[in-house]
Amino acid sequence: MGEPGVRVLADGLRFPEGPVALPDGGVLLVEIAAGRLTRVAPDGTKTVVSTPGGGPNGIAFGPDGRIFCCNNGGFAWHEEAGMLRPLGQGADYSGGRIEVIDPATGAVERLYDRCGDNPLKGPNDIVFDPRRGFWFTDLGKVRRRDRDHGGVYWAEADGSRIVEVAYPVFGGANGIGLSPDGAVLYVAETETGRLWAWDVEEPGRLRKEPWPSTNGGRVLCQFPGYRRLDSLAVTAAGNVCVATLVSGEITAVSPRGEILRVAPMPERMPTNICFGGEGMRTAFVTLSTTGKLAAMAWDEPGLKLPFG
Repeated sequence: MGEPGVRVLADGLRFPEGPVALPDGGVLLVEIAAGRLTRVAPDGTKTVVSTPGGGPNGIAFGPDGRIFCCNNGGFAWHEEAGMLRPLGQGADYSGGRIEVIDPATGAVERLYDRCGDNPLKGPNDIVFDPRRGFWFTDLGKVRRRDRDHGGVYWAEADGSRIVEVAYPVFGGANGIGLSPDGAVLYVAETETGRLWAWDVEEPGRLRKEPWPSTNGGRVLCQFPGYRRLDSLAVTAAGNVCVATLVSGEITAVSPRGEILRVAPMPERMPTNICFGGEGMRTAFVTLSTTGKLAAMAWDEPGLKLPFG
């Protein structure tokens, strides 16, 4: 059934993710299975902005109005009536990378495809630091008999420096966000249902917890039952809203790790959430397996992100 008040803004999308609310009430998002970025107007009209190919995943506006894109390199897909879902690394996998896209022309520039000697595998989600640079996750890639570990990275927006800040995130590092003051970094680990937190010491450096933490983070919340975690968005009050797979929910978690609200969605795989609209009180949610962008009123305002 889903939460009352959920309305579909657009359908027919090819596994949409990475929504970014626009000032005019529209939404910019990716269609991973189509390898493109698409603008959805307030009336639901769809316009292709860029076609970088591979697997464009999480996006964010950065300096000079450019779009920074986590490209996972591409998935294999399973499709049946009314459902599309990824199966793991595609046969045409083209390597993970961070790309910069000109929204006016659609031109694509490759900014990073490795950190030191280690190639990026499946960059997934991104958030800009309010001071400089950006944090992003790498989910890794899943293959038939094995998978990569996930990790968390920080990078300069001009392409001059990239740092691995937390590794490994065994179940895949997915959604990422910052507390309103920029002092805490949150990351959702997909397969374990864990929400991690690190204190930010400075751009590109996190305070690390000692062993037995495997990556220096602390588990803020262990989700109950069989729940996989995808992307997240932070509210102005600092609550972390996580797109929760399998159970088909948006789960709001306090900075202390308490589950505050569970909002059921009309499909089992809501993948991403962002905030926009008047007073930042509209939640936009991608319903990926059914190819829809939905919206609903949220009970508190979302956090305004750097660069819009």
